[in-house]
Amino acid sequence: MSGTQRRTALVTGGGSGIGRAIALRLAADGFATAVLDLDKDAAESVAGEARGSGHEAMAVAGVDVSDRVQVNAAFEVVRSAFGPVVTLVNNAGKSGFKEFLKITDASWDQIMAVNLSGPFYCCQAAIPDMIEAGWGRIVNISSSSAHSGQQYMTHYVSSKAGLIGLTKSLALEFGPKGITVNTVPPGFVDTPMLRGSEQRGLLGSSVEDIAAVTPVRRAGRPEDIAAACSFLVSEEAGYITGQIIGVNGGRNT
Repeated sequence: MSGTQRRTALVTGGGSGIGRAIALRLAADGFATAVLDLDKDAAESVAGEARGSGHEAMAVAGVDVSDRVQVNAAFEVVRSAFGPVVTLVNNAGKSGFKEFLKITDASWDQIMAVNLSGPFYCCQAAIPDMIEAGWGRIVNISSSSAHSGQQYMTHYVSSKAGLIGLTKSLALEFGPKGITVNTVPPGFVDTPMLRGSEQRGLLGSSVEDIAAVTPVRRAGRPEDIAAACSFLVSEEAGYITGQIIGVNGGRNT
């Protein structure tokens, strides 16, 4: 792909937390950035923030990534406005805390639908654009819990482990087409979701206490994940594919 051609990026779950940071970073990097989120106000806010800084961005709101029809329609909206989608960050996710024997079929299916089927649908929607361009970048946001496991989160951890497998398989299949596929598993990032878990007593202690025993002595920031994504979708990262790039302050090595 010529360096003078517009490159369009789509970030799922881009309305808050890690997704917001990624969307703003890619917009600042010069991508025409689509902020996709189930929350209309959040998506509009992030896209507006990017535009307010002089960057090209749009909101694609009210999209449930677990619904293939909605995903395909969203990609068409983005193509109409910005052109083919050649950069995809699958960030949208759903967490869950439940004792294993109390996980219902419905809860298991819902988390798998958002965390694994959603990226599957988005990749199938985006990859034809990337093949046509002869260039593409996919970054899947998984979880450090897929390395270590996590009690009371079996459904969530299983979905994120599956996302790592999806990443590696796509990297092998589509590398010859100029497409790289990598995964960033964040570890202990200070987001609204993490603070919500803290308030519910699900962390076992405070964010600050856990940060104090993290090797780099702080919690992660959404911008840390965004920086890794920025590199992985760059031209310079063209020889990196199928990799797990942990961003976790040394909590998992």
